[in-house]
Amino acid sequence: MLTSISELEKMLVRHAGPIKLVLAVAQDSYALDAVSKAALKGFVEPILVGNKEFIIQLALEEKIQLQSWDIIDEPDILKAIEIAVRLVHNGSAEVLMKGGCSTAQLLKGVLNREWGLRNGELLSHFALFEIPAYHKLIGITDVAINIAPTLENKIAIINNAVDFIRRLGLARPKVAVIAAVETINQQMPATIEAAELARMNRENLIPNCLIEGPLAFDTAISKESAEHKNLISEVAGDADLLVMPDIEAGNVLYKALAYFANAKVASVILGASVPIVLTSRSDSEEAKLNSILLAAAVVGNK
Repeated sequence: MLTSISELEKMLVRHAGPIKLVLAVAQDSYALDAVSKAALKGFVEPILVGNKEFIIQLALEEKIQLQSWDIIDEPDILKAIEIAVRLVHNGSAEVLMKGGCSTAQLLKGVLNREWGLRNGELLSHFALFEIPAYHKLIGITDVAINIAPTLENKIAIINNAVDFIRRLGLARPKVAVIAAVETINQQMPATIEAAELARMNRENLIPNCLIEGPLAFDTAISKESAEHKNLISEVAGDADLLVMPDIEAGNVLYKALAYFANAKVASVILGASVPIVLTSRSDSEEAKLNSILLAAAVVGNK
């Protein structure tokens, strides 16, 4: 298993060659710059789909090196998304990345029944964090796609994340299902669902991981906190994955770690046939590049 975000580059160095990445609606300077940096390192071979005139103009203005990359000229946003998704669907590209379009527009294309990329039960967001105060990398899900996940949604979210983490080299991730307390409270649905997920894991209905819950955030990441609460747990204080109760809790934690904890992060969308790089404009340039490398590393480590 990786011990730092920077080790993604070491994983990619071991691959036979660059991963083909298609950037949908490529006339976006933030995404274009991140793709360029990954390409210059030799990790991805980009295919740009979008308004060719704008793409070249942006590259000149931002001093982005386009090299001899394929540029498919399609000014219409929805048509450009379709072309990009079809390239992945047909096997001509291995990673899809969002450019100058909305998340909703891109995901609508991904979920198209004819030429889309849905592979699992549910699309979900996964973020991998390197936090100075924590002793190893830790994943967080879902902070960006599923607003108020049901129990069934959380099962799919866990399966998506566990499969992804296993492809990074960790055979049996420790999963903490987060709530406000460690006890079941009938007025707190998150605690009830967390206990049910843990039960299902014990009965091997959710395999390839160790799930405990409900766990409060402090006990999930701090052995000392768990000891103070007399909590005996294999997961407490040593979690590899935090499953958040809803998008508000997840999104706040994601941004708190990024802005207050000096954390490094890489994130992808899971549940499709390939990882999807879908970053926010507020994400740092480093986070955008890391997200590309994370997607490419897992594709090359099938």
